[in-house]
Amino acid sequence: MTKNKFNNIAFLSADKDQAKRALSKLTAKYGNCDAAHADVIVPLGGDGFMLDTLRKHMTLLKRGLPVYGMNQGTVGFLMNHFSLDDLQNRLANAQSAKIHPLKMIAQTPGGQVEALAINEISLLRQTSQAAHIRILIDGEERMERLMADGILIASPAGSTAYNLSAHGPAIPLGSNVLALTPISAFRPRRWRGALLKNTAKVKFEILDPGKRPVSAVADSSEFRNVTSVAVEQAHDITFNLLFDEGHELDEKILREQFAT
Repeated sequence: MTKNKFNNIAFLSADKDQAKRALSKLTAKYGNCDAAHADVIVPLGGDGFMLDTLRKHMTLLKRGLPVYGMNQGTVGFLMNHFSLDDLQNRLANAQSAKIHPLKMIAQTPGGQVEALAINEISLLRQTSQAAHIRILIDGEERMERLMADGILIASPAGSTAYNLSAHGPAIPLGSNVLALTPISAFRPRRWRGALLKNTAKVKFEILDPGKRPVSAVADSSEFRNVTSVAVEQAHDITFNLLFDEGHELDEKILREQFAT
C-alpha cells in the first residue's frame, strides 16, 4: 500500500508565545506553504485553535484536505503530541478520523442564523432564571418542558468535552449516535438525557423567552436571546483529522470511558 506524501505543509499557529515558537522552528525545518496549495494543514495550539482552524478553512477541508494538529495548548484532545522530528513520516503513517459537524439554525430577534459545531451545540440560560425548553425529535414532542440551566447535543468527536463534564456519555466514533444531555436539570430532576440516531432532527423551543432568555452556542460561537434552535448532523460535510498510530481519536474516546 502506497503511503500518502505530504511535501507541502501549511503550519498555522495560535496567538500564544509557545505556539509561535513552535511555528518558527517547524517552518525553519520543513518550510511553510499557503493552505490553498498544501497537502495537509498542521495547526499548532489547543483544541480551541483546532476548532477555529476547521471553521476558517472549511472550503478547503470540504475538498478532503487533511488536518494534523500538534498540541501547543492545554488539553489537546484533538491534537497529536508536539515534536520537531520525523514529521513527514508521522504524517504518512497517521490514521484518519472522519468527522461530520453539527449544523444549527437558530431564530434570534435579528433573524435566522446558522452555525456549525464540531463538538457540541449548547443552549444556556442567560440570567438567574432557569431555562424552560420544549424538545422535539423528528417533529414529535419528546419533552413538553425541561427546566434546567440548559441542554446540549454532542457529536461523537465532541462527546468527551462539555458533554462528558455534564455527565453525558462518551460516544465511540462510527456509532452513528448523538448525545442529548441536560445541564443541571431541575425538572424532570432525574432525566439524564438520551442517545439519538445521527439522522435525527432536533428542535428546541424556548418557552417564555422574555422572562427566561437563552443563548445558543455552537462550540465557541454564541447567539443570544434565541427563541428556537434546530440541530442536525451535517452529513454532507466531512473533516479529515489525522492522528498518530496508537493515539487515534476513537482510542482516545475509549480511554476516557475508563478514566478515573
